[in-house]
Parts: sequence; structure tokens; C-alpha cells
Amino acid sequence: MGSSLAFVPLLHVGASLSLASFTVHWSTAVELLAIAGLYEWRARTTAGPRAPSVAARRPYFYAALAVIFFSLNGWLHDLSDWYLFSAHMVQHLLLTLLMPPLLIVGVPGWMLRPLLRRRIVARIASVLTRPKVCFATFNLVVAIWHLPIFYNAAVESHPIHIVQHLMFMVSAVMLWWPILSQLPELPRLSYPMQMLYLFLATLPMSVVSVIITYSQNLLYPGYSAAPRILGITPMEDQLIGGLIMWIPGGLVFLAVISVIFFRWQSHGAEDSRASAQVDWRPAAGA
Repeated sequence: MGSSLAFVPLLHVGASLSLASFTVHWSTAVELLAIAGLYEWRARTTAGPRAPSVAARRPYFYAALAVIFFSLNGWLHDLSDWYLFSAHMVQHLLLTLLMPPLLIVGVPGWMLRPLLRRRIVARIASVLTRPKVCFATFNLVVAIWHLPIFYNAAVESHPIHIVQHLMFMVSAVMLWWPILSQLPELPRLSYPMQMLYLFLATLPMSVVSVIITYSQNLLYPGYSAAPRILGITPMEDQLIGGLIMWIPGGLVFLAVISVIFFRWQSHGAEDSRASAQVDWRPAAGA
């Protein structure tokens, strides 16, 4: 098995998958470095009474960047782009279910608050972070990009693939915002509504994954031309990919629902909406 994985030809000319090397796409690395630089700049220039909180949040932010880097570079990237559909599903789960919570928690609210001083930005942000908009946007993006015509186009075209990943990440940040918002101006849902919201979020993804899992036809034929790893056939690869999206994806949501439930119970008689917020301040006269 080790020798078969040591050097595997891939679909694009001159490329290879090697356990001894780690492919880095420098455009991704440079962009992540720029984002990190912007974060540190904002941490310094926006410093105020809440500035100390960035020390506790910084590890989450850089963990989010690390997830992006290791998802879009190296072995997982090469496997998912040119070899295994199932590896692509792992990549998508990392970019939509792990990276966004880390990113949102990693950026303190006081760092973003100055952006809301512009009325147009505040209005747009208010609309884009509404739970209904977040829910609909993420699930539409997931459903549309898994249609064979769009998914196959992304596999065949690098620019389209970049757009696909950007849409996944942006819509996933939107999905998690009503659960983890760091700004009371763009508030979280109450604990009961958070649980309902995440439960409903499992349903569209489950439908898509069930369709992929039980399909009797090869939906994404681009992978059929690749040399096989461990004797996995294209149909088996598709089945595994659907199961990865279905089971681990659903378990993540159920795990977060459990955490929210116990957090809700720990607040006892406190107002469930107020206790769910960060830096919650009741409206004047409330």
C-alpha cells in the first residue's frame, strides 16, 4: 500500500501526488498571510478597552487560517482536486463546518464594530446576517454546487473551482453567524432557536448527501479517469463521499446542538436571548 501511494500520477499534465512532498499553492499562502496581516493591523489600530480579548481569540483565528491552508494545499488538495471525490467531501466539510466557527470566534466584536459605523455597511450586514438569509444562502450554495453540471465544471476549471470554494466559505460563515456572532448589533439567535436552526440545517445537506449516496449513476465522471487508490472504484468513491457528507456532517450539527442545550440549561431562569449573546446589552428602557 505504501509503494502505491508514494507516487501517483494525477489528471493534470506533469502533476503527481507524493507522500514525501507537500504541494503549496503560493497564491493561497500569500492571501492568508495578507489576511493575517490585516488582522494584526486591526488588532493594533482598533485597540480599546476590549483589546485584551484578542489574545484569547487569536489562536482560534489562526486555527481557521490553518484549516484553510491545509485544505487547499498539500495532499488533501491534490487528492480532492484530481483523484478522489470522497477526499473532496472531506475538504468541503473542513471549509464549511470547522473553519467558519473558528474564524467567527477568533475575531472579537470590537474589531468589526468600526465597520458598522458606515450606514450602508450596517444595513447590508443586518440583512446578510438574518437567520433566514443565512440558512437559505448556505443551503442553496451547497445544493447548486453539487449538481453535476456545476460540480463537474468546477473540477474541470480552476477559476470556477476557486469561485466554488469562496462561495462555500462565505456562505458557511453566514450559516454560523446566528450561532456565534460576536456583535450584539448583529445578534445571535436565542438558545432554543439556535437548536431549531441547526436541526433544520441538517436536513438540506442530508437530502443532497442521500441523493449522492444512493445514486446508481456516476454523477461526477471527472474522477473516473484517475488511477485508482486502494482499488476504490469511482462508484465506491462516490458512495463514500456521500456518506462522509451525510454522517460526519450531521454529527457535527448534533454535537453543537447538544452543547447549546447544556449551555441553555446552565443559565436556568435567565433570559434565553440575553444569555446567548456576547456583550449583551438590553435596549434602553427594557
